[in-house]
Amino acid sequence: MSRPGARAGSAEERFRGLLEAAPDAMVIVDDGGTIRLVNAQTEALFGYRRDELLGRPVEILVPNRFRNHHAAHRNGYTHNRQVRPMGAGLELHGLRKDGTEFPVEISLSPLETTDGLLVSAAVRDVSERKAAEERFRGLLEAAPDAMVIVDDGGTIRLVNAQTEALFGYRRDELLGRPVEILVPNRFRNHHAAHRNGYTHNRQVRPMGAGLELHGLRKDGTEFPVEISLSPLETTDGLLVSAAVRDVSERKAAEERFQALYEQQRHVALTLQRSLMGTPPAVRGLDTASRYLPATQGAGVGGDWFDLVPLGAGRVGILIGDVMGRGLEAAAIMGQLRSAAHALAKTGMQPRQLMHSLDAIVAELDGPDQLVTCCYLIVAPDAGEVTVCSAGHLPALVAEPGGGVRSLDAPVSVPLGVGDHLHQQSTVAVAPGSSLILFTDGLIETPAGDIEEQLDALIDALELAFASAPDLETVVDRVLASVLPATEHHHDDVTLLLAQLPAAPLATAATELPAAPSSVSQARAFLAKSLVDWGCAQVSDDAQLLVSEVVTNAIQHGEGPVRLLMRRNSTELTVEVSDHSHHPPQPRLAAADDESGRGLILVETLAGSWGVRSTDDGKTTWFTLHLEPL
Repeated sequence: MSRPGARAGSAEERFRGLLEAAPDAMVIVDDGGTIRLVNAQTEALFGYRRDELLGRPVEILVPNRFRNHHAAHRNGYTHNRQVRPMGAGLELHGLRKDGTEFPVEISLSPLETTDGLLVSAAVRDVSERKAAEERFRGLLEAAPDAMVIVDDGGTIRLVNAQTEALFGYRRDELLGRPVEILVPNRFRNHHAAHRNGYTHNRQVRPMGAGLELHGLRKDGTEFPVEISLSPLETTDGLLVSAAVRDVSERKAAEERFQALYEQQRHVALTLQRSLMGTPPAVRGLDTASRYLPATQGAGVGGDWFDLVPLGAGRVGILIGDVMGRGLEAAAIMGQLRSAAHALAKTGMQPRQLMHSLDAIVAELDGPDQLVTCCYLIVAPDAGEVTVCSAGHLPALVAEPGGGVRSLDAPVSVPLGVGDHLHQQSTVAVAPGSSLILFTDGLIETPAGDIEEQLDALIDALELAFASAPDLETVVDRVLASVLPATEHHHDDVTLLLAQLPAAPLATAATELPAAPSSVSQARAFLAKSLVDWGCAQVSDDAQLLVSEVVTNAIQHGEGPVRLLMRRNSTELTVEVSDHSHHPPQPRLAAADDESGRGLILVETLAGSWGVRSTDDGKTTWFTLHLEPL
């Protein structure tokens, strides 16, 4: 059986062993403050040998400036003994044998023994941590933004001078307060949820990305801010660093810039619409169109389209796109549109118009300027479309029975390339069909395949034509399908639909030799046709005009002469074609001249008249108004 003294000795050895194994310096003092035990870490930390400490008052380890109060702290602890940090909230320091001070943390524990109360003090050197804290505080103060450090409960733990200046609070008015003191009342109900969300998904990131954030000053004024959050893992738990920046000046500058941008955009778009003009309504041709400016930059671009009445029921349709964007592209567009309109009014064929425009583009802006353009001459009564394309996207046709296809026409290089032959072709188009012309902004996207986008456009057109009651509805449905987010397109967009009328009510044609007798034959053929059509009321004027035009073709042209007549519900059209390329020239006849008044007579009696060139000659035409059926 063991002796009690042996058991006590064994327990003391185990205690000394634990003391030596402790990571901190351990100082055991009695209730009078005398040092009774220390470990090797104490010798290393304070620079004393163990025998220099044992039996000495503990104040030997306390700097002189704190010794007067130290005894009082010890006595206070003996009356309220518990495990606790010493001097919580105070800056504690130790004193080495060489006289140097260093910051420490001390944890106290009471030890009840048979010899009375002992107090165990675990002393830790926190010099490195304090230095790191000082460096952190220095960085905090040097930060250009207001820095607010909060714990995971939203309590403010640290701020810098910039925070005081920005929010108008003194530092002591913020520390220990909830961070919501800096948040406007209207956002406070949701702020705690945002904080909790961040603690579960902590990362360096902007707070409330995409939201308008505001801070609240002490005087109650709000101001716009940007906030960047950073998590800080510490021994005391998670802290969150918020860098707060006042963006009032930037927001004001953005608003001024936006107002200026909108003003300039309005001016640019007004200029472009003025340059583009408003195509006239064309009798017998139903149309619907949309022009959408780009949403990026000034919004202006080089798109244009035009409808040009050519007489005799024919209509020229132009669509083009000056490559590039901005006012320069819009200005070139305006010049080209005006030139193309004037050239089309002369009645020249599409390929001739393209060659003329090619030369104009070269003169406008040198060899680097490229323009795509497509010109169609629609002859509704004949059911034909003559088309020439200079690098433009294909024109489409929607036929009455359903289905949308590309017009079979050659496509040459864009205008501005030069030294290239532009070709045209004439395509049969059923009466009632609709022509669809558009610019690349409708189907081209940076990441999309243009063939796939063209197929998608055709699908949208087929669906719209199958269900929409009119062209305006077709245009709206197609744009909604192909451009579901029209506010985000990066290029201007043009879409034009033109629907051909139904077939003419009646047509008649004959070919005559280039002989004087053909004049009377032409009159007789015309008179009989007008009677058959119930249009005898215009027979006299029509016979007089056809006599003059046929006589001119026989005398100044090359035979044979072809006479073509068409009528619709409101108009009679008469065309006389021959194989001479020289157009007739009106002239003023003297009082005693027996000829020279034919074209003046035509201009006086006809509703409209004109001359157009053809591949094998020319055609002179005139129209007469008919009473509606």
